[in-house]
Amino acid sequence: MKPNRSNLSVPGHVKKMHGKALNSAADVIMLDLEDSVPPDKKTMARETIIQSLLDMNWNKKTVAVRINALDTPFAYKDIIEIVEAAGNIIHRIVIPKINHPGDVHFVSRLLDGIEMDKGFNREIQIEASIETARGLEAVSRIAKASLRLKSLVFGVADYSESIGAKLTSISGHGDNEEKLYPGHRWHYPLSKMVMAAKANDLFAIDAPYGHFKDLEGLRRSAAMASAVGCDGKWVIHPDQIDVVNQIFTPSTEDIKRAKTVLDAIEAAGHKGKGAIGVDGKMIDQATLRLAKKLWDQASHMGLV
Repeated sequence: MKPNRSNLSVPGHVKKMHGKALNSAADVIMLDLEDSVPPDKKTMARETIIQSLLDMNWNKKTVAVRINALDTPFAYKDIIEIVEAAGNIIHRIVIPKINHPGDVHFVSRLLDGIEMDKGFNREIQIEASIETARGLEAVSRIAKASLRLKSLVFGVADYSESIGAKLTSISGHGDNEEKLYPGHRWHYPLSKMVMAAKANDLFAIDAPYGHFKDLEGLRRSAAMASAVGCDGKWVIHPDQIDVVNQIFTPSTEDIKRAKTVLDAIEAAGHKGKGAIGVDGKMIDQATLRLAKKLWDQASHMGLV
């Protein structure tokens, strides 16, 4: 399983950015047809994405394509044209502004038909963007909507608009929040989305941080997302990738702590049994599961 720490959003109509994204350290490259593409460039963006997918070697990346919202005249063509032309290269279709499980059903069924017709040798996954009050209200049902679902992602700007929240900066993407609200303004919706994701074995991905020159603000935002259970974060600029990768990679201290727990349980012969004390601190089966999960993540990344 490839890591999903940094998800770099790249405008679909700007081909020169595609090659730069491919050579970046981002885990996931998301070629975008939605918000970053002007309405008069939607058709050209589709063609450009297809050309980039076919012309470049994407084998080392997880490749996603964000389609337009399903209530637009663009979405169905986004899926059909791009998946028919390059579906064997794409790993995920990202659906923005999902409000109902039926949105996932529609995309999944359409992918069924294309995959059968083209004979692709693997199934394309779906990432669902929770960006509205309606979407958050239905998030538990959305998370169960299809076996294709791989991840849920929080869209902070559109969610803010949908609930009538105040705009705190010109980006609207999570920066400058501390001047308005004491604490994490989006703790509840983000945590609710994370809960739905993890209850269904999905990745949970945090929204991008809009002030791409404020790396310390990004670090705080990513750390809070990691603390509530997110597996990664969208990024909108290559300069943000290293910070996000670092936050969502187990640190040496994290790995050492997990090893201490695993060794203590092993030494005490308490696998599957009760709690023990180590240095005056309790270790129980929940601690063991946390340590095992972190150790497995570090092992997968080649850190141990």
